[in-house]
Amino acid sequence: MKLHELRPAPGSTKSKKRVGRGTGSGMGKTATMGHKGQKARSGSKKNGFEGGQMPLTRRLPKRGFTNIFAKVYSVINVSDLEVFDNGTEVTAELLKQMRIIRKIEKDGLKVLGRGELTKKLDVKAAKFSESAKKAIETAGGTAEVVG
Repeated sequence: MKLHELRPAPGSTKSKKRVGRGTGSGMGKTATMGHKGQKARSGSKKNGFEGGQMPLTRRLPKRGFTNIFAKVYSVINVSDLEVFDNGTEVTAELLKQMRIIRKIEKDGLKVLGRGELTKKLDVKAAKFSESAKKAIETAGGTAEVVG
């Protein structure tokens, strides 16, 4: 297969609706706008306008806020580390490569303590919970905080 032979799957693409191109096309004259009225005029955009009624966006209460200082971690439990062999050095990059985590968040990896760990692993992460650190060290591994 060559680049010029690539085609979309049959039925996956539609041709653009051509309106206002004569009465024979079936979409001439009013160009699918109907007869007269506000919505038939050119440049008509009524984003959220409800005819003078209080718009839905203004009727609903505002709630909460976004904390710009919040830390965002990729989270993993110690039970997820069971897939590795003894003596493996576990990093966020390795977890992403093995598709255990989808992406490495801006503040790095955080290891939580849910589940059991029987393997001796060297885990490198930005943050550990107390129970995770304890579980890793009980299994004979090391929990190293990396910046």
